[in-house]
Amino acid sequence: MRLDRLLANQPHLSRQDARLLLARGQVRVDGQVVRDAAHEVRAFARVEADGLPIQSGCTARYFMLHKPAGYVSATRDPQHPTVLDLLEESDRADLHIAGRLDGNTTGLLLVTNDGRWSRRLTQPDSQLGKVYRVDTAHDIDPACVEHFAAGLYFRFENLITRPARLELLGPRQARLTLHEGRYHQVKRMFGRFRNPVTALHRERMGPIVLDPALGPGQYRALTIEEIASV
Repeated sequence: MRLDRLLANQPHLSRQDARLLLARGQVRVDGQVVRDAAHEVRAFARVEADGLPIQSGCTARYFMLHKPAGYVSATRDPQHPTVLDLLEESDRADLHIAGRLDGNTTGLLLVTNDGRWSRRLTQPDSQLGKVYRVDTAHDIDPACVEHFAAGLYFRFENLITRPARLELLGPRQARLTLHEGRYHQVKRMFGRFRNPVTALHRERMGPIVLDPALGPGQYRALTIEEIASV
């Protein structure tokens, strides 16, 4: 929210009061004087005007979770356990998932209360690749490497998928890097070659790699370096 609007929303301040406080340098955001009325204030910022608290702010939270199969990527579900059920955090109701996974897909899941950060991570234009290990029912046709790199046409959406990198690890296993997240995209891509996906595991999202020390269902807070990398 713009700083001037945040100030003017206070019951004891008018728009004129807000402008005067800004002009006099009596508004601080996270301890720093701010005079720009258009300054964007995040939910995590502490805002004071003339020494009085306007917004106390909250703590930004970032977690890495090793998602097990059988959990849905949702905040609540009437029939299935959700990934948030795995977090023993008092504020988990304020958290959301950055980049969902299907119920039977395992691997890296990132959970946060920072919407701006999660958008940077998941928007296709950010060019932060998502890396999956894929197991298939049949041998993978080497021609898939070229076809995936060129993009596949999805009739339902009437679009061509973005170029994807396929690295063959074995006859029936590959590592796939995507830069988008279409509905059941990996399964649909292999389905074009009549090769069902039997297991799907996300190893990486952008620069953040699933911690090998985390077992299925375990999680930890992201490091400062991991947060800043996005």
